[in-house]
Amino acid sequence: MPRPIKAVIHPANLRHNLSRMKAAAPNARVWAVVKANAYGHGIERAFDALRGADGFALLDLEEAQRVRALGWRGPILLLEGVFEPRDLELCSRLDLWHTVHCNEQIDWLAAHKTQVGHRVFLKLNSGMNRLGFTPNAFRAAWTRLNALTQVEEISLMTHFSDADGERGVAHQVAQFERATQDLAGARALCNSAATLRHAGLALAGEGQHGQLSADWVRAGIAMYGSAPDHPQGSAASWDLRPGMTLKSQLLAVQHLQPGDTVGYGSRFTADQAMSIGVVACGYADGYPRHAPTDTPVLVDGIRTRVVGRVSMDMLTVDLTPVLAQRPALPGLGTEVVLWGQASNGVVLPVDEVAHSAQTIAYELMCALALRVPVELDADL
Repeated sequence: MPRPIKAVIHPANLRHNLSRMKAAAPNARVWAVVKANAYGHGIERAFDALRGADGFALLDLEEAQRVRALGWRGPILLLEGVFEPRDLELCSRLDLWHTVHCNEQIDWLAAHKTQVGHRVFLKLNSGMNRLGFTPNAFRAAWTRLNALTQVEEISLMTHFSDADGERGVAHQVAQFERATQDLAGARALCNSAATLRHAGLALAGEGQHGQLSADWVRAGIAMYGSAPDHPQGSAASWDLRPGMTLKSQLLAVQHLQPGDTVGYGSRFTADQAMSIGVVACGYADGYPRHAPTDTPVLVDGIRTRVVGRVSMDMLTVDLTPVLAQRPALPGLGTEVVLWGQASNGVVLPVDEVAHSAQTIAYELMCALALRVPVELDADL
């Protein structure tokens, strides 16, 4: 038989999470963000569950071609725009919307020969200091774009640096409002955290731009079941369900005496007699090597912990909590859930595993190794 580790994608949960994002911004259109191969879930596997969105947002042309090949005829947005002038040819051919964040991209558009008007999202650097025009340069960029015959429609966007934290978004919203005052165009401000936490915040002006969620929101990490503000918030508190489960099985059981150690570097020492399970999962599968002892895991649907150092192909788990609830020691083939949903319905949020490993859920899901088989949940 093949090695027992696998990832399971849950389309029903993805649909549910998308509906939650729509409910949080009921007057806005929703971009389903599928960059990084749908955050490790696979664009092709996630597509049917997410096609209820108003558009798909992603990073590169190859991803855009894949979405078009699946039959999507609606909007597709390149979040970082084009990377060289010839990319505009494919934007015309595939009817791609694209971000404009620098003068060079405007120059390329001005030189581009096309019969198809381009829809662009002009990006403001409101304080993130990655991509976008500064507030002082934004209006001039809008004026240049608006004068181009190659441009059919200009929307206005920015990206929040602290929507998930205490600082919040007010300082960037103020920059956005000053820079875009009286400029025509749909607004796109909210990522997952801003959509869930701040969507109802009032913007200056009236009508369709009256709230922070405005015309478009970008549903990213929350759509895949991770709380964008963990640990302040949780997937359960936002009613989000896991889009992915990483599961494996026990390969072996070892019985330790007080003083016995486990794994490379002898990082864990038993202080009493105990049993540990050896799991077919390691850092070569995408599980974080730096996950310490006490990182949560589910064995037979019961919450327990990792002990010792994670190896390339294996990790070890404490079976003491399982024995406290089961009449017999779990044996070979017992289900182990590294994150996601166990067969008995118990959920281990990916956020908790990431937090224990001092990282974020994005990294765990995107780092799933190619050698791990991926399948769709039978309950579509």
